[in-house]
Amino acid sequence: MSTARTDIRPTGNGGPYSEDSVLGRNASRIQRTGRSLPFSDEWHLQAHHWLVEEAYILDAQHYDDWLDLLAADIHYIMPVRVTTALGAGYDSAPGMAHFDEDKYSLSRRVARFQTEHAWTEDPPSRLRHYVTNVRTFATEDADHLVVDSAVLLYRSRGDVREAAVISAGREDLLRRSPDREGWLLARRTILVDDSVLRTQNLAIFL
Repeated sequence: MSTARTDIRPTGNGGPYSEDSVLGRNASRIQRTGRSLPFSDEWHLQAHHWLVEEAYILDAQHYDDWLDLLAADIHYIMPVRVTTALGAGYDSAPGMAHFDEDKYSLSRRVARFQTEHAWTEDPPSRLRHYVTNVRTFATEDADHLVVDSAVLLYRSRGDVREAAVISAGREDLLRRSPDREGWLLARRTILVDDSVLRTQNLAIFL
């Protein structure tokens, strides 16, 4: 008799993580439609540019500027990955996440960096986000884009500990900003490629 679980919905890069999270209850449920846009498409170019600019802001640890790029209803989630048998139907631990955040909780994390209690980042890490494999998808709403990307984070702390490397895939939902001059991050799902993270802590963002 098969022992594969049937009560867990198969999860692709984007979810159903938000709908299964209390903090994601207000997040947009908009999903991709059709095939990925050509690399020459104007919307793809805008999305790629947005990701590169965001990576620079995160590397520089300008976290107040990063918060300005986030929509008010953002859901930011990084499920805990598990290694399962082929056909199990799931690859993350139900109800468990390294990050499960909304705009308020993210802002509290940022505020803590600016206090004397942020000992995990004093001295601050040296960060480098490498973003690649960007694919952009239209949605049923013309003001939203779904963007897949791969990210490699190199993190060095101090002079004696080995540097940490985190590899992950991300699915982002970008929404046109109210002034129509840019984009805001309305949802981010991060799927790391390791079941066990080899870093001291997660006092950083991916």
